[in-house]
Amino acid sequence: MSNLKYYSYEGVGKKNVEKYSYNQAVRVGDRIEISGQGGWHPTTGEFKSDINEQIDQAFANVELTLKDAGGKGWSQVYRVNSYHLPLDDAALGAMVRNFKTYMPNHQPIWTCIGVQRLGEDPMRVEIEVVAHDPEGAQAASSK
Repeated sequence: MSNLKYYSYEGVGKKNVEKYSYNQAVRVGDRIEISGQGGWHPTTGEFKSDINEQIDQAFANVELTLKDAGGKGWSQVYRVNSYHLPLDDAALGAMVRNFKTYMPNHQPIWTCIGVQRLGEDPMRVEIEVVAHDPEGAQAASSK
């Protein structure tokens, strides 16, 4: 798919390309779609055990991924899918708190799913988003 531009940030992003053969983000026209971001430290890949800390870190990793792909971050996000282990009130509360922090001026559409397993044993959350970035699309196409 030569017309698509893929992105993976330094650290865990590049390691996952090598280890698992996938990228963190792709530009599709004026959209940036990202793979599920977990609550890992973006450089070391280590996880905190607390669900609030993992969700906070996953939101920061989404921001990092979007900006690495040339976007502005959460302000451009219109769709969120989140996967939780477990899906409970603590996880929902942390998600809503981060929505209000990262997107104070809009509310995206959101699908929230409880699952039995995520990509790595310590993972308790995975967040994937789609962002609308028409300005970045023009800049990316001129490269």
